[in-house]
Amino acid sequence: MTSSPGASPHLQDLARLRRVRDRIDREYAQPLDVEALAGGVHLSAGHLSREFRRAYGESPYAYLMTRRIERAMALLRRGDLSVTEVCFAVGCSSLGTFSTRFTELVGVPPSVYRQQAAQATAGMPSCVVSQVTRPVRNREAPVRAPHLA
Repeated sequence: MTSSPGASPHLQDLARLRRVRDRIDREYAQPLDVEALAGGVHLSAGHLSREFRRAYGESPYAYLMTRRIERAMALLRRGDLSVTEVCFAVGCSSLGTFSTRFTELVGVPPSVYRQQAAQATAGMPSCVVSQVTRPVRNREAPVRAPHLA
């Protein structure tokens, strides 16, 4: 799908940002950096970072790390891989960075999550598990129960 020649620059930028986000979703385990992502849609790295943050509320790197952590959570729940194996399987090259970001998003270190997750989600359908265990992004407010008068 391509933009029409008469499309506004703003709409063209939004289409490019969507392609970048889709690429991150697809290739999260690959070595991706902002320069490579920007080059793929013919934008400068700075412009991509500014526009991505404006459109999605976080930087491309933060979005990529969230995708990696979501996948890591699923692998850790399976319980057949070590934390180090999961770290590298989701595309992280530093166990320290992975553990720090995991703890920021999930609230517990990956090793603790691995121990607790198997017990907490036993018997749940996978579609429910993915909603219940979804990591919280920095600016995402916790869901509150509706107030009944």
